[in-house]
Amino acid sequence: MARKGQKRGRACVVVLGDIGRSPRMQYHALSLARQASLEVDIVAYGGSEPHSAVLEHQSIHIHKMPQWPAVPSGLPNIFKPFVLLLKPVFQFLVLLWFLCVKISAPDVFLVQNPPYVPTLVAVKWASWLRQSAFIVDWHNFGYTLLALSLGRSSRFVAIYRWVERHFGRMADGSLCVTRAMQHELSQNWGIKATVLYDQPPEFFRPTSLEEQHKLFCRLYKNLRQPLGVEDCISTGEVADKDMNETLFTTLVGAEITLKPNRPALIVSSTSWTPDEDFGILLEAAVMYDRRAAAILNEDDSKKEEVLWKEMRSGTEYLYPRLLFVITGKGPEKEKYEEKIRRLKLKRVAFRTAWLSAEDYPLLLGSADLGVCLHTSSSGLDLPMKVVDMFGCGLPVCAVSYSCIKELVQVEKNGLLFSSSSELADELLMLLKGFPDACDSLKVLRNGALDMSSSVRWATEWEEHAKGLILKVISET
Repeated sequence: MARKGQKRGRACVVVLGDIGRSPRMQYHALSLARQASLEVDIVAYGGSEPHSAVLEHQSIHIHKMPQWPAVPSGLPNIFKPFVLLLKPVFQFLVLLWFLCVKISAPDVFLVQNPPYVPTLVAVKWASWLRQSAFIVDWHNFGYTLLALSLGRSSRFVAIYRWVERHFGRMADGSLCVTRAMQHELSQNWGIKATVLYDQPPEFFRPTSLEEQHKLFCRLYKNLRQPLGVEDCISTGEVADKDMNETLFTTLVGAEITLKPNRPALIVSSTSWTPDEDFGILLEAAVMYDRRAAAILNEDDSKKEEVLWKEMRSGTEYLYPRLLFVITGKGPEKEKYEEKIRRLKLKRVAFRTAWLSAEDYPLLLGSADLGVCLHTSSSGLDLPMKVVDMFGCGLPVCAVSYSCIKELVQVEKNGLLFSSSSELADELLMLLKGFPDACDSLKVLRNGALDMSSSVRWATEWEEHAKGLILKVISET
């Protein structure tokens, strides 16, 4: 072990989760390596590929832990309580083994919370055994996530909160994602935290027409394939073998143009969990479909196939077709995909996708509008997906909750809604006259573009995190 005060030049980023689905911790690792000139070990689970910038950096080393095996579906109920108890014990021992044996002793551990169990306990023990500093990056509160399933009044939730607070106070330093969370930590937890807002890294930016065309060529089959029966996107012409035409773009010679009769591309990234009610988006889509038809005085007896043929042939409508591309993985995905299959909509279609870390920013930078359904179990964190959208110059419609205005500036870079009906109204208002005559959408896009050209992750980290981390290391 290094003596106190001797610089080892090493940090360990700890995530009890899929590192590919933990962008903020990937950005921490990049900043620790690039801006603090430290060797960085990432201890996390595998699953999804991290961004290539992380994989290719010579000073970043990823250590993937084995995961708790899947529980057999036929396991008798009598054994399930034992499984629930054994899982955190297994996770704790594996995590402790990696932190104390598998990696070189770091100057500092930087750990994501939640999940608290068993992460904070294991990291605290490891920091004591290896004489390292210990910093918590508070993304949310673990006890509030637990309360979604057990209820706020549960005694187990109260115990969980006490232990989370107890070990959180043992940290040598703390970061958090909002001023509202900083206030909660200070007033009710006795923890002094520095606000480090999520900001997009450099690879989240508006997408050029050439990049858009190449992206839509790669995604062509996925975007054409409906979740259920045919819809307003899946029917129609098949692309030529040279891929000179996609749903959104046309290549003539060396010139790429956007198609005037293209659908409006709306992106929503979700974790498919209970704190994001995807049903709101489905209901809003149905309302948009029906209200647009009513405003246009469309005959209910008019068959969808006839309408779709008119749309493809270039007939202009005041309200466009909508293509919702929903990205992400999570437990409720299959449930909502089944609901989508049962929808029968004239001018709205849905696609679900899991994109690479390189293609996801390109999709955001190619879209017309983003939708965020995040409500926050604590009401104190902000959705990173909106930060990414703004980084790409994409305006957003987001669910309204207590601290969301720290991020979304209403009528400047986005709008807020509290119900599916409000979201449907916003879609009608923003997309009326798409693609050329939708002035309200253009105003929001200009506001989002202004944000995309302002603060980036590296600047935010340099100003608010680097000093704290180096100070904690120097005092260890």
